[in-house]
Amino acid sequence: MNGLIVLGIVVLLVVVLLWWAVASYNALVKARTQVDASWAQIDVQLKRRHSLIPNLVETVKGYAAHERGTLEAVVAARNAAAGSAGGGPAQQGQAEGFLTQALGRLFALAEAYPNLKADQNFRHLQEELAGTEEKIAYARQFYNSAVQTYNQRTQTLPSNIIAGVGGFRARPYFEAAAGERADVNVRF
Repeated sequence: MNGLIVLGIVVLLVVVLLWWAVASYNALVKARTQVDASWAQIDVQLKRRHSLIPNLVETVKGYAAHERGTLEAVVAARNAAAGSAGGGPAQQGQAEGFLTQALGRLFALAEAYPNLKADQNFRHLQEELAGTEEKIAYARQFYNSAVQTYNQRTQTLPSNIIAGVGGFRARPYFEAAAGERADVNVRF
């Protein structure tokens, strides 16, 4: 009789342990999927940003043709940012930071060209880009929150045991580049 009780306790412990392992694994998969989905949202907004920039450059070009260096810097930064897709949060964050700096210089040009500031197309593109920047900021915040949750699960006991066995590795945050952290004062 005592042997049967001991066997029952052992079976119960094995079942509880298996349930815990499956629940931990599923929670890690859910967190990893959330990180991947939130990164995809950042990518969507960055692609939207990249598609708006050529129109903005063309609009400015008509008013400030002799500001070629600034326009070329924006185009080069846009191409570098678009080319960094798939390079991960660190590489893409740095490229997007350079693009943000170049856009700041482009918008600063409008101060010298009152007709450009008054141009309906320029204002519309500026509003679209501002809205996209807000969406990028929200998507970045959401991604970093998902990464925080995921990383906590991969690094804390007892789920870190399942994370190690299952190959779950910590993910990097999408951080602002050094130049992007600086305050940019653009007035229109």
